[in-house]
This record gives sequence, structure tokens and C-alpha cells, in this order.
Amino acid sequence: MSQHSADPAPTSALATVAAHRDWWRDAVIYQVYPRSFADSDGDGMGDLEGVRARLPYLRDLGVDAVWLSPFYASPQADAGYDVADYRAVDPMFGSLLDADALIRDAHAVGLRVIVDIVPNHSSDQHEWFKRALAEGPGSPLRERYHFRPGKGADGELPPNDWESVFGGPAWTRVTEPDGTPGEWYLHLFAPEQPDFNWDHPAVGDEFRSILRFWLDMGVDGFRIDVAHGLVKAEGLPDLGSHDQVRLLGNDVMPFFDQDGVHEIYRQWRTILDEYSEKEERPEGPSGEGRWWATGGRIFVAEAWTPTVERTAHYVRPDELHQAFNFQYLSTHWDADELRSVIDRTLDAMRPVGAPSTWVLSNHDVTRHATRFANPAGLGTQIRLAGDRELGLRRARAATLLMLALPGSAYLYQGEELGLPDVVDLPDEVRQDPAYFRGAGQDGFRDGCRVPIPWTREGSSYGFGDGGSWLPQPEGWGELSVEAQTGVAGSTLELYRSALAVRREHPDLGAGDAVEWLPAPAGVLAFRRGDFVCTANTGDKAVTVPAYGRVLVASAEPAVEGPEAELPADTTVWWAV
Repeated sequence: MSQHSADPAPTSALATVAAHRDWWRDAVIYQVYPRSFADSDGDGMGDLEGVRARLPYLRDLGVDAVWLSPFYASPQADAGYDVADYRAVDPMFGSLLDADALIRDAHAVGLRVIVDIVPNHSSDQHEWFKRALAEGPGSPLRERYHFRPGKGADGELPPNDWESVFGGPAWTRVTEPDGTPGEWYLHLFAPEQPDFNWDHPAVGDEFRSILRFWLDMGVDGFRIDVAHGLVKAEGLPDLGSHDQVRLLGNDVMPFFDQDGVHEIYRQWRTILDEYSEKEERPEGPSGEGRWWATGGRIFVAEAWTPTVERTAHYVRPDELHQAFNFQYLSTHWDADELRSVIDRTLDAMRPVGAPSTWVLSNHDVTRHATRFANPAGLGTQIRLAGDRELGLRRARAATLLMLALPGSAYLYQGEELGLPDVVDLPDEVRQDPAYFRGAGQDGFRDGCRVPIPWTREGSSYGFGDGGSWLPQPEGWGELSVEAQTGVAGSTLELYRSALAVRREHPDLGAGDAVEWLPAPAGVLAFRRGDFVCTANTGDKAVTVPAYGRVLVASAEPAVEGPEAELPADTTVWWAV
């Protein structure tokens, strides 16, 4: 296939990090799931030092920033999304000194660092919640969560009919200090994750302080977990449906996507803008090894909304910078469907002046190499392996299509290796809390969280010296970084080539529009200046114009004169 080579990235931070304020408008950001990325101490669990050691790999891959999933102190009831202390690093991942070193080293090699923040709920081991339980009914600490008396003669029924996203009621009844059954508390996810009451001023004060703590540490932004969930409808009204999970992302719910969340983010934006006016000066005369830039700190929202138009509300000029496009992630490999969601997204983001933010995989959904290996309509959590060869072919093509679109893009660790979901994990090793609760999410997120392979052989294929917290499948080594590096046509080299071209081509990256070109059925073709992208989503080869020189292709087109034969499930980038 066509390859694009680029010189190794220089180590000088001044040469590698763009100091322009709006770097995020066309950034490619790589999600690191720390427990599954690299293990430095051989305990089978990835850690911050492991991430730090692999920063040169991410630099050479060609991404602009790293987003780290939670590494805070946590009982790990939901893989760290149950935070007990927002200002501490969980010992399984290291220490605050390790976090500081990682941030500094990332900046030194030209990578920005985005960290997760989890404001919808805490751990039930958070000091506030433990004190709320210990102090009993009437405790001021209970006002910082949603404690309510139950319904029924003896308060034996939940306060309303809300259901947990993980299955079962969204309420758990507590045993009071005197041993009697007492009040109920709200948890939209696991019982170990009580929801904060954002109507209480102490909650807002605390999170503004947490933001400043990590900004002072040097982070470049925050990914906001459950950004759509902080505010609940007044009075916590019954929903009335007993199939609530199926409504998520399709309707505005009394506990999700309430308009009140936007005032919270306007307040947060003032903090980020304050820090974005600061300038970090380099140490030493050359600034070598010390990142510096004016401005550029960002928020990205995980906001599951019914429409891209409602997603756009989160990225108005005085709110957040980016919001994941889950409508795009949920779209099957179909030209008409893809064009429709692309147009709707660009049209929705243009009036608010925000970039579209594209994503195909993350730690909560089946990897797109497996989703595309299966028929449409199975959702974003799939237990079926499907046609592995077909899935990989489509995944490669889908990635090139995504990276050609205007705006920013997020990559999930291991997708650059073409990793599929591990769909046959034994039940006894699963750790997804949704797996253990009925009628909620499918609970198979562990399949996309299996530690990634770095080497062909060795303990856990180079992940670490002591195995891995989830078992890796046989043959994982042939998908490893070692096995694919320097191999023409490998998925890793495809990503490296595409990211190098995207960084260098003047018509790729930021923008808010595409020019659609005539194309056969099943084919998407669009122009951006002197760049053209053609994507064949069909199962047969088609003939398209040979627009110019091939820059990158997910599979080699056959070019003869003014025409080119585009193989099935293939995307080609052309320099016109």
C-alpha cells in the first residue's frame, strides 16, 4: 500500500508543541487506559510509570495529546470511576510524584496531557459519603448527595422509579447508625458510586478547587465523565418507563442532559480561561526538556445526548471546547448513514464555532474492528467476534475517513494495532460492574480493556513482567507493536503514515465543512482544498476518478490513467 514516511519527531519541546491557543481544533488525542497500557512493576496492572516509559512511542505515532483515564485513589468498584480522593493517585498506579513526572516528560516530548474528572458521582468510600452515613439522617453531609426517604408504609420502596445504567434500581437503602433500615441514596451507576447533589454549593466549590489542583500540576485539560448527568430534574420525578436503559441517548431524561448543567460549565470555563492566560517559561537558556506555551487548556465532554444539536449546547463559546460525537461512533459502516451524521454534525457545530470531535472506539464500547465485523443493529457492546478480516478492513478504512474530516479526533489505545475485542473472556475473570447487575448495560466492556501487546513473546506480550490483570488471547503477539513496526501495510504503519500526512497537509485538520463530490452508490467522496478523500463502504470494488497522487490508502487502489478501481471497504487519500 502507499506509505508516507516522516523524519522522527525532534525531542525539543519548542519544536514539537504548537504554542497556538487553538491547538485542540484539529488535534488527534490518544486515550490511555492506564491499567491496560504498560506495567512497570510486574504486578499485572498498568501504571503511570509504564505510561511514562512509552511516551516516545506516542510521540512517534504522531498524536498531539494523551488523555488518561482515572488514576485517582479509588476502591476500583468501577475501574477508578469511583473516586475516593480526587487529589491523590491510587497506589496501584503510583504516586503524585509519578503523575508530576509523567506530565513533565510528556511536555518535554511535545505531548499535552488531559486527565479524566468524575463530577457526577464519587466513591462510597469518599470521606463526605462515609461521614454522611455515620452521622445519620439530618447530617449536612447528606445534602451533598441525593438522600431521600423511601415510599411505602415503612419506606421500603425506592423514592422514585429511576433505574441504574448498570441495571436494577438507581437507589440503595442504607442501614442507619442505630441499625434500622433508613434513607435511600441515588446512584445512576453502581451502588458504590453515589451521585453528588450539584444544587449544594459545597459540591461546586470542591470541584472548582480540584480543577485548580490539577491545573497547577500542569495538566492541559480535562475529559468530563458523564458530563450530561450532573443536574437532575427538580423534584426527581418518576420517569414512568420500565425500559429506561434503551432510552438513554434517545430522549432527554430527568437525570441526564438537563439544561442546568450548562451553568456549571460556564463557571468552569472561567477557571480554564484564567489558566490559559498564563505562560510557563522554559528552564535553562534553550528551554530544552521543558514544555511551554501560552494558553490552550481545554475541556472535552462525555455527553450522551439524543441529537448532535443538543451535543452542540455543551460547546458554546463560553462553555466546553469539545464533545465526543457518539452519534458518529454509533453509525454503521454505510455511506448514506455516515454522510448524514457527518452533515448533521458539521451543521450543528458551525453556529457555536466549535470543532467537530470524532471518535470510533473507547474504553466503554466494543472496538470498532469488532463492531464492523458484525451486522448492523447490534449496538455498541457486542459479544460476537464476527468476520475478523472484514472488521479489520472496515476499521482501517473508517479510521482514514474519520481522520480526513474537519475537526479533532480521538484514538483509543490499541486501535492503531487493529486490536479486536476479546469476546471469549471467562466469566470468572470479568470485572465490569455492569456484568454483575441484571437489565443494565450488557456488561462486556472488559473485552476492549484487555492489556495491549508490545512484543511478540514474553510475559503478557511485553505489557509487563508479571502477567496481566485480564488474560490476553493466544496470537496477541502477532498484533503487537514489535510485530507491526516497519512492516509495510500493517495497521500501525497505516496510522503513522496517516497522522504524519494529516499533520503536514495544509487542507487537513481544522475546519467546519467538506465539499461533497459525485460518487457511485456506497461511496463517499469529498474535497478539502487540494485534498480529496474517497471511501468505498460497499462489498465490491468500484471505479472512481483518480483525483491525483495517492497519499495514504487503507488498501491499494488500481490506478489506470484518469480512473482508479477502489477495493471494497477501502478509503484513499489523494493529493489533487
